Amino acid sequence: MAKEQINVGLEIGTSKICVVVAETRPDGPIRILGVGEAPSRGVRKGEIVDFSTASKCVHEALADAEEKSDVEIRSVWTAVTGSHISSFNNRGAITLPEDHDEITEQDLLDVEHNAKDVTLPSTNAILHTIIQHYYVDGQTGVLDPVGMMGHQLDADFHIIHGVLTRVQNTIRCIKEARIEVEDVVISGIASAQVVVTPQQKELGVAVLDIGGGVTDYIVYVDGAVRHSGVLAVGGDHLTNDISIGLRLPITRAERLKIEEGSVAPEALRTNETIVLKNDASFSGCEVERSLLNRIIEARVRELFELIRRKIEDECPLGLLGAGVVITGGCSLLNGIQSLAEEAFEIPVSMARAHAVTGPTSAFANPQYSTAIGLVRYAQAVQAETPKPSLFGQLGLKLGGLFKGGFKLI
Repeated sequence: MAKEQINVGLEIGTSKICVVVAETRPDGPIRILGVGEAPSRGVRKGEIVDFSTASKCVHEALADAEEKSDVEIRSVWTAVTGSHISSFNNRGAITLPEDHDEITEQDLLDVEHNAKDVTLPSTNAILHTIIQHYYVDGQTGVLDPVGMMGHQLDADFHIIHGVLTRVQNTIRCIKEARIEVEDVVISGIASAQVVVTPQQKELGVAVLDIGGGVTDYIVYVDGAVRHSGVLAVGGDHLTNDISIGLRLPITRAERLKIEEGSVAPEALRTNETIVLKNDASFSGCEVERSLLNRIIEARVRELFELIRRKIEDECPLGLLGAGVVITGGCSLLNGIQSLAEEAFEIPVSMARAHAVTGPTSAFANPQYSTAIGLVRYAQAVQAETPKPSLFGQLGLKLGGLFKGGFKLI
């Protein structure tokens, strides 16, 4: 029987920091042992802007997770996001020598290296190289060419890159708490590990993770990643719009959004008013419920329209047989599913983590999708042979950030 292992996923989000401690084995479900949280400060749009403050918040979340799981945390798998992250698709190709008996693992590395031989901005580094398809002498549908005979090996890859120093800041922030970082994973990839199934990926699906400051999205077609990206639009945009439109303090606008906000059709037509009681810093007022919801609806609709255009630039929506899956904190907004279906004109479903056991409140909460997905990613990587990473060469304890061809994503 495979040995159980403890893995920890840590997400430094715009509104909260979440730590999931879980027990994993290569051939079984994830069992959550505990979840730690702390309000996120010093983070804007998913990126660290106040290193000292953010480090303290990370320490608080880690301490909370240790207490709730009764596990001493020594290392974590962490997520990164931000508008600096970009992606593209590229093909690598190599010609095999005449005396080459069969395709080897080294040939796969060589064709991947060929695909990554592109010019990036000087500030950027490749974060993920994800295999899409292999071709041997023009033959399509090749899943694993190792052991096959051929003269020409081609491979399509989805390549994600970002600003290296911004990723390093996340790593340093965690290491301030004397915690090692096993690897760094793009947030959208992490979430997709647990909110969609292999069957949905084969049918074609788009995953939207709408967080407090950004929205990560990833698109699968025929089981492979076709497109991914990050938009700097999230729940804080809704809060800011409410604050400006209703002339409310930010803290009161945030609370109003969470407790009363809705984009359901009936919520846009109601004549009800919401009474906001006064407190030490606020004199109180009445708010038209329909006005509040129209403000929210306008911003959410704009977000969906932006993402739809991004997806359609790469593939027709008709290829997404499994539709759109929404997760993240903003997916809890009442009525968001029907609004998304109207915007995308294909089926939309709300996500929850698959193949996870433990406290239901943890894996059923879309706010934890990324952190749980990091554990799932760790489980899959540990089941494969590790490959060296660029961050490892930089002297940081990272195993798979630049790992090529991880098949589960």
